[in-house]
Amino acid sequence: MTPTLAQLRYLVAVADYRSITSAAAAVFVAQSALSRAVQAMERDLGVELLARNSRGVELTPQGARVVRLARTVLDAVEAIEDIGVCHAGSPPAALQLATTPTLAWDLVPDLVEAFTARHPGIEVRLHQLGSREALVEAISNGEPELGLVDLPVDKELSAHPLQEREVVLISPLGTRLPDPVPFRSLEGIPMVLPTPGTGRRTELEAMFGAFGVRPVPALETDERLAWVTGVIAGRGSLIWYRDVVPRAFGQRAQVRSFTPPLLRPVGVVHARRPLSRPGRAFLSHVRQNSPVREPSR
Repeated sequence: MTPTLAQLRYLVAVADYRSITSAAAAVFVAQSALSRAVQAMERDLGVELLARNSRGVELTPQGARVVRLARTVLDAVEAIEDIGVCHAGSPPAALQLATTPTLAWDLVPDLVEAFTARHPGIEVRLHQLGSREALVEAISNGEPELGLVDLPVDKELSAHPLQEREVVLISPLGTRLPDPVPFRSLEGIPMVLPTPGTGRRTELEAMFGAFGVRPVPALETDERLAWVTGVIAGRGSLIWYRDVVPRAFGQRAQVRSFTPPLLRPVGVVHARRPLSRPGRAFLSHVRQNSPVREPSR
């Protein structure tokens, strides 16, 4: 017997939450009803989809394969529903998406364009928050619904990795440093840094401490445009993402990878509560187009 859409949604929810109880709450059904639906699908397919243990539930290899196919099916169904909404002339559904200035600049436009092309009945309303900390607080409070942010985040939020971005050293033209650059080479060099006490500055200082280096703060500001102009003017080097360099600096700065390479994941986060249909559609789109494998939670 062919699984129903409801059964597919229930199984995907279990895969996302690793818990029958949490999955049932996410799809607004009783725990017993969700369990019966998944068990019926297992009987109909003749395979075990879930392995139950003391920590909750895990997908079997067959279950993981069914979930991958189920996400494709459910995404296609929601795209078809969006076409119907547009044809009927109904106002588009709205998705509230928060992001930080850096990601709003170089990652969000392509991501949102691809999503809305597939889901024309969903309007993405972007909220640009000034810092990672402000975004996490807003998402924890439930507004906006989803956030695109550097990971990791507070464990109270659900996080879904999207991609890994390389963190590099961006220096004024003519800076004499090895390429790639060892972290020990940061000792004593002038740097453009966020202001003390901010989340990003705290993270950088923790990294400097871990490698035993002490760069010299040459410019301290949280304005990203000032980061760019500070490097171009020769004030100091900047630690930022490689993929922002072409748009922000062009050929007016030198870019060096670290050795060993420094990678940081970016992902979609949301509060641990049921998502709206637009939220589910966006998360499904991210998962299907993400090169980063999600870890078990």
